[in-house]
Amino acid sequence: MISLPFISKSSRLEFFGLGYFFPAILAVAGMLVGIVRADIEKREQYHGAEQVKAAEQLAKVAASLETNIHGNVNLIYGLVAAIAANPNINQPQFTALSERIFDVPSQLRNVVAAKDLVVGLVYPEEQNKKALGLDYRTNELQRGAVMRAIERRSLVITGPVNLVQGGQGLIARYPVFSLANGRFWGVVSAVVDLDRLYADSNVNTERQTLDIAISQRPIPAERDVFLGSWAVFSQDPVKSRIDLGYDTWYLAAVPRGGWQGLPPDMFGFRVTALLIALGIAIPLIWAGLLMKQRHRNILALQQREEQLETLSQRLELALQASGVGVWEYEPSTDTLIWDKRMRELYDAPPDRTVSKYADWRSVLHPDDAEAAEAQFRKALRDETSYSTEFRVVSGSGNIRHIRAHGATYRTTSGIKRVVGANWDVTNDVTLHSELRLAQTKAEMQNDELRSARRTLEHQSLHDALTGLPNRRFLDQFMVAGEDQAAGHRLAFIHIDLDRFKEVNDTLGHAAGDAVLKAATSRLLELIDHDEFASRIGGDEFVVVTGGADPQRRAEYLAQSIVTTLARPIDIGGHQCRIGCSAGIACQTDTGEELSQLLINADIALYEAKKRGRNRVEVFSKELRSAAVLRKRMSDEFLTALESDEIIPFFQPQFDAHSLAIVGVEALARWQHPKRGLLSPDKFLAIAESLHRAADIDAIILDKALFQSARWRALGLDIPHLSVNISAQRLKDERLFKRLAELPIIPGSLSFELLESISFEDQDKELRSAILNLKSLGIEIEIDDFGTGHASIVSLLELGPKRLKIDRKLIAPLEAAGSQRRLVASIIEIGRSQGIEIVAEGVETTAHVDILRNLGCQVLQGYVFAKPMPANEFVAFATDWQAGNRSPFASPATISR
Repeated sequence: MISLPFISKSSRLEFFGLGYFFPAILAVAGMLVGIVRADIEKREQYHGAEQVKAAEQLAKVAASLETNIHGNVNLIYGLVAAIAANPNINQPQFTALSERIFDVPSQLRNVVAAKDLVVGLVYPEEQNKKALGLDYRTNELQRGAVMRAIERRSLVITGPVNLVQGGQGLIARYPVFSLANGRFWGVVSAVVDLDRLYADSNVNTERQTLDIAISQRPIPAERDVFLGSWAVFSQDPVKSRIDLGYDTWYLAAVPRGGWQGLPPDMFGFRVTALLIALGIAIPLIWAGLLMKQRHRNILALQQREEQLETLSQRLELALQASGVGVWEYEPSTDTLIWDKRMRELYDAPPDRTVSKYADWRSVLHPDDAEAAEAQFRKALRDETSYSTEFRVVSGSGNIRHIRAHGATYRTTSGIKRVVGANWDVTNDVTLHSELRLAQTKAEMQNDELRSARRTLEHQSLHDALTGLPNRRFLDQFMVAGEDQAAGHRLAFIHIDLDRFKEVNDTLGHAAGDAVLKAATSRLLELIDHDEFASRIGGDEFVVVTGGADPQRRAEYLAQSIVTTLARPIDIGGHQCRIGCSAGIACQTDTGEELSQLLINADIALYEAKKRGRNRVEVFSKELRSAAVLRKRMSDEFLTALESDEIIPFFQPQFDAHSLAIVGVEALARWQHPKRGLLSPDKFLAIAESLHRAADIDAIILDKALFQSARWRALGLDIPHLSVNISAQRLKDERLFKRLAELPIIPGSLSFELLESISFEDQDKELRSAILNLKSLGIEIEIDDFGTGHASIVSLLELGPKRLKIDRKLIAPLEAAGSQRRLVASIIEIGRSQGIEIVAEGVETTAHVDILRNLGCQVLQGYVFAKPMPANEFVAFATDWQAGNRSPFASPATISR
């Protein structure tokens, strides 16, 4: 018997050709498993997406139902409030009020009022006359719900119920208590038409794509479903709920036609997955074929390696004889190969043949590192030859001068490499350096003397940071410029950088210096050779130009400067925007003093900054007069603070329903000895420019608190006092010391903050001040709400007691429906957060009606009273609280 040599399992696989294709077999099996799992997951995702879409549609329907139901309820609240205020209301008055309510689009069907639980008032009258005389106490069908509403002293909604007039409806019952004595008056009942409610809420319309069912139980029996099919609840529906207070509706929905089983693109998905599997398997099969070819090439490669080894030994002998070191670098793997001589030159360990780029970089002399690296990177980038000299520092501190040559090439596989040689040229460089040093030493001494003299002369007349002429240079120029030639006139452009302080405060003074240098560079690009720019202060510049008529050139140049400096400046990767303001002053004749010209330019600059900055203003006689007037007004205002000319005026605030005085706002006025009574818009800007706005706040607060004590002594019931206060005043520690000394009744005093300083404010000091005020029992109000830029989130963080809707939103309420919806939204936001709403600028009885119906609690405006001095307010409040409210004798007067 002939014995066969032993053959392993892997050899048998290779013998039959399967070993090369085993990866392809595994890949195909794995892809099939993945495709099946992806198919299942895609179907589950599609069903989940359908459910999310249906849930969103059902949520919209639920929200619409709830909104419409509560909208109908809120409409009747106005009628309930009117009856509570006027218990003796008759049928004509009831009809008039109801007509106004039913004019608003709703699903209300009818409304009745039962004084002492006997129906005596109905609307519409003709259709509901049969209901007159109905006694809820004896009516078994309605007595239970009526009694529950009375016991709870709140609204009770029941339904759906079948209506006698046909169809189904909801019945909302409101208990009514007299505002005068709090006694029970009776019940107001309103019927909401369910068919109209469903149609207006898109429940059962043709455009609705869902089958919707509504039940009175979350897991209903068939008798619990009053809309739609009970079967919907068993078809894996999406669900929602509506809380009506006394009752809850449970909604369920499925798409019309049921849930779709497969996504529409399922066939394409499966075809694509199959193609991907083939795309992976075919290359693997091809790789197996290539592996066979690889085995045939191994023997040929071994023969070539032996030949290369022989050549390498010959090259190494040649390099040892010449003292040259050879290296090779591959950027893709950061591999640096040094031969023995290279390791000696760089003091590398003898046994380390493979290094990194960082090993070469670490021994470069610090002064040569940047240039050496730049040349090396250029050779890599351009794939060119490499030739340079540089110094290296050994571990012992010795410095060697290295001359390097190299060339870039690519291997047959496309890999980029650099090969080169280094040798030590330290002795040659040292000799040349010593010769050059001796030659230049004498020249440097002479140059230093001349440079020092020029530097001292330049520094005395130029700015050290920007290199521009300084204020001393400008002063000397103005003295010398007074002897200028006849017919030649000068113009000064005074420039001040806007927002420069913000750069220093946020980015630091180094960034501020960089901004000044960039601004200087842009200025120099704009001025001509016969003009110059000087830096006369921190961020102030003066540009001097001239000619027979210099104004046109000055205006063009100033506008160019403003435009140029408005462009962003790159400071360390940060885009800074500063901008500038410019004031121009031109000589009217050759003999005009240049010092006065500089003052005039400064006045024009002030005007430019006052008008909004980033603009140019030209000096004129009117500006001089305005500057003089501004100075006079500032002086008079300071005198007014000292002479007690700042006085408070008071404007009362009224309850929207009872019209009782519930508060008063203290407002600042200036009793000017010559110009009469001035409102804040005439002097507040002056106070802020003098940083004395906080003094106004302090004066008005003290005088208003004094008047409040006076009102209490006179027996006037003024529950609440509001005083305006600035952010500057809130940061004054003296305010809190003063408040801590006062016996303030909690809730009797509030500070009004402008929306712009109260919201979106990250000032921790300001927020801490607000918390301190609340701890003292002082409430916070937001003034002018709705016209600023506050967010609801910051409103909640601040937690104010009241929001005052700005008069700009109140004025167009009668004409603009959109404005009415905006105000209603603000009132609803306040109500949801327990924040009281005050409407400013209420000027007509129509405003009163609208705001009352929208749920606004407090009204303030000229329709009731204008701001008035202290004595007039006492007289007004006394008459009002005595009942002398003509033309506002009662709330019903306004409703009519």
